[in-house]
Formats: sequence, C-alpha cells, structure tokens
Amino acid sequence: MPDYAVSTDPAVQTQLARLWSLSPGADVLGLSRITALLTRLGDPHLRLPPAFHVAGTNGKGSTCAFLRAMLEASGKRVHVYSSPHLVRFNERIRVAGSLIEDAPLAAVLEEVLDAGGDIRASFFEVTTAAAFLAFSRTPADACVIEVGLGGRLDATNVVQPLVCGIAGLGIDHEAFLLAEEAGTPPEPLARIAFEKAGIAKPGAPLATLEYPPAANDAIRAVASAKGAILTKIGEAWTCAVDADGFTYADAAGSLRLPLPTLAGRHQADNAALAVAMLRHQTAVTVRSEDMAAGIRGAFWPARMQRLNDGPLTRLLDRTSPGGVWLDGAHNESAAAAIAHAWPQSAKTAIVIGVLANKDAASVLRHLIAMSVSTRVIAIPVPGHAHHEPEELARLAIENGAVEAATAKGIAEAFLALATADVDRILVAGSLYLAGEVLLRNDEIPT
Repeated sequence: MPDYAVSTDPAVQTQLARLWSLSPGADVLGLSRITALLTRLGDPHLRLPPAFHVAGTNGKGSTCAFLRAMLEASGKRVHVYSSPHLVRFNERIRVAGSLIEDAPLAAVLEEVLDAGGDIRASFFEVTTAAAFLAFSRTPADACVIEVGLGGRLDATNVVQPLVCGIAGLGIDHEAFLLAEEAGTPPEPLARIAFEKAGIAKPGAPLATLEYPPAANDAIRAVASAKGAILTKIGEAWTCAVDADGFTYADAAGSLRLPLPTLAGRHQADNAALAVAMLRHQTAVTVRSEDMAAGIRGAFWPARMQRLNDGPLTRLLDRTSPGGVWLDGAHNESAAAAIAHAWPQSAKTAIVIGVLANKDAASVLRHLIAMSVSTRVIAIPVPGHAHHEPEELARLAIENGAVEAATAKGIAEAFLALATADVDRILVAGSLYLAGEVLLRNDEIPT
C-alpha cells in the first residue's frame, strides 16, 4: 500500500503530484531501480557520514530515535531517514538535526525525478534517493537510517553502514515479506527474520534482541553467510531491567542507564539495542553520560504518546485521569507491547481504525485484554482502505469488549467519550489515523 502524501507548500506538492504520475504507486521490493537511480545521481549513498542501519517489525523507529538522541547529546550532527511520516512529508528527512525545509525538499525531489523518471521508481525509492542526496551535500557526524519494509530488498539496503540492528520481530506486510520464494525459510517468523537480517554487511556488527528459536537461527545463518559480526543479546551483550533503570553489559564493561521517558517496558529493550549498536563500533564515540541523557530525552511521536491539551482533547470536556494516549499499533506484536505496558486495573476506552490489509482481530484481542473493562469506538481511517467500523465493533464484542460502538471520525468519537466513565483513553490501529490525531490536536512533529 502506498504512503500517500500531500503538502501545503505548492513547490513540494508539485513534485509529490509528479511522483505519483511517474511511479508505480505501490510498494515494489528490489534493489535494481534504486541502484540505477542512485547511479544517475552520482551515487550519493556512497558519500554518507558513518551510518547506523535499523530494521525490525516494531521498535525500529524508536531505536532510531534513541540513536539520534544519544548521538546529539554527545554534540554530534545527525542525519535521520525514517518512515512513514505522520503529518508532513518533511518528517522523513532530517538533515543535520532539523527537518528538511520545503524549498530544499522540493528541489531535491525535482532533481531525483528529473534523473529517473523512466526508471519508474516507487514512492519510497524516490524518497530514499532524495534523502541520500540531501545527506551527501550537508556535513554531519552520523547518519541514522530506518528500513522501510523488510530489509533484504528494501531501498535503504544500498548503504554501507558502520553497524546494523534488528529491533522487535512480528508478522506484518505478509503479502510482501511472506511471498513464496525458493531458498527462504518456510516458517513465517523465520522468514521475517531472514528478510530483516538481509541488511547485514560483511565485517559490520549486527546487533539483535532475543527472538523465538527459528528466528534466531535464521538471523544467525544470514549473518554467517554475509560475514557480518552477530552481536546478539545474551551472547555479545546483556540488558537487565528493573524499576529504576537498566544495566547494560558487554565485553567492555557495564553501564547503569535510566529507563526511557518513552512509555512501555519494550522501550528499554529498544534503548539497549541502540546502546549495543553504539558500543560495538569504534568510529563514532558517545560517552555513557551522553547515552543516559539521550535515553531520557528521546521522543518518538505516536508511539505510546500522551496527548497534550489541544483542540481535539478538549472535545472530551474533561481531563481523563490516566490521560489520552496515541499509538499506531497496527499489528499484533505492537498491540501486545501496549497491552504489556497498560495498567490492568484501568477502565479503558479504545478509539480504533485499522487498514484493510491488517489483522484487526489480533490487534483488538490484545488491546481489549489489557484492561478489566474496555469499551471500543470504531472509526474509519480517512483516505485509506480500511476495515469498516461496524466490522471492528463486531470483532471488539467477540474479543471481550464490554461495549462497542461506531463513529464517523475521531472528533465524533471523542465527543461520545465526553461523559464516559473511563480512566484512560487509547487511540490506536493505524499510523495514518495517528497522523490525523496529531494534526487535529496541534501536535505536528518537528
């Protein structure tokens, strides 16, 4: 499914419209088009600052946020390439610490499109080339690159990183990552792991978390075949989490680090993975105190984000005691992570919209089970093919919700909750929906 994008800047919008007219308009995996496109642009991906490359089903964006925050806490200038954007297309490309401005964004998109219109590169491939071109022209100390989809055949997999990392694994994007292909693991999660591990590079560390045995074996096999240095938790490094922080340890010694400000137990794992990536390379130095500062200061929007007072939350006509929370939570493993962090005793209301190509029942099952009393309001995801709200409401009741209703959109859902007896409210199910929430609540990512 394509990542739709519009811009209020006329010059940027001209290039985005042009992109849609030239590209296939859908996810297309493979490295031939991006390689050809970058060749015409002078191979900017070979002139990047030292790069940190991160894959994963869930948690890769948060891991990148921790890397960026720790590097910047040490005084480094950092480029970041991430996806998808939530509100503004510019969010995908952060140049030396700041989101790319509209004028240079329009110019670099135009340059890429002029160079490769006949290649019919996809939306993500053009965006990737534009980011690498912008990064190659601005001095920085490091570059943090998030994989878009999978890893092995993702457009970002042309870079030559210092170190790679794999965050949490789960089943998602099945149509692409589980397509039949000779020589790939038959078990679904092992196949996902195989695809993510495809970012491994000869001689470069590949930092990983703990996964089920079949996934661990798949990663180990890919790392060995590519000549990467497998840097696995429990072998090359450890992380022990307690109520006050976590202790990271590897062959070079141990560090006592704070718990992340980002909510959820899983964020300590993502922070530790980022620390492991920093500790297992020698080209970019970050002190332990800068790691601690970065972990405390890291922010990643729409990932267990507590919403501020704004035009949207004011529709509730009251302050929810436990807050109003926002998370994309578009697949089962993401929903399970939220459930693990959510207070079981809270009376919860969930406002949910889910894309048509996602397993809505699995997401709802985890979210509803996280609370002793859960009511659900199902809404559409504007501008995208989605599960019908009536279908989501039916699935919610089947999975144990005490009450389920539908609404035409996020504002109507919040108005319906204005007098509801709930402790906490969660908006979840789609990053596209999360983007609308942030826009309407005046919390546009910067």
